[in-house]
Amino acid sequence: FTARDKAAAHLTAGAKRVLVSAPADGADLTVVYGINHDKLTKDHIVISNASCTTNCLAPLAAVLHETVGIEKGMMTTIHSYTGDQPTLDTMHKDLYRARAAALSQIPTSTGAAKAIGLVLPDLKGKLDGISIRVPTPNVSVVDFQ
Repeated sequence: FTARDKAAAHLTAGAKRVLVSAPADGADLTVVYGINHDKLTKDHIVISNASCTTNCLAPLAAVLHETVGIEKGMMTTIHSYTGDQPTLDTMHKDLYRARAAALSQIPTSTGAAKAIGLVLPDLKGKLDGISIRVPTPNVSVVDFQ
């Protein structure tokens, strides 16, 4: 459940809070520990922990922005393939996404650059990025310029 209305089903079932371990549309707050966790209050009911890539990028962007300032930035992430990618070549409107994930390096989009604005509001709209999905079970690396 990565949308507030779906995550709210847990509240209806009796949960006091919902922590979504992914980007969540409509979350009360998106948190990266060590960056903006101090903004968390008892009034935040549905909380997002952002993505693994946002958790990788945020500390780097925060330090750079505090020390020298960021006017514009570009990030490239090398990221493991994910469960929504096919394991065999298949049909897809995006030909890159049609390739077998476990056998290919696949360029694709990433929401991490935009999500940084939720964690570090001063950087909203200042970053862009791309992702290359690679055939490994677990990795996330960010190159930031």
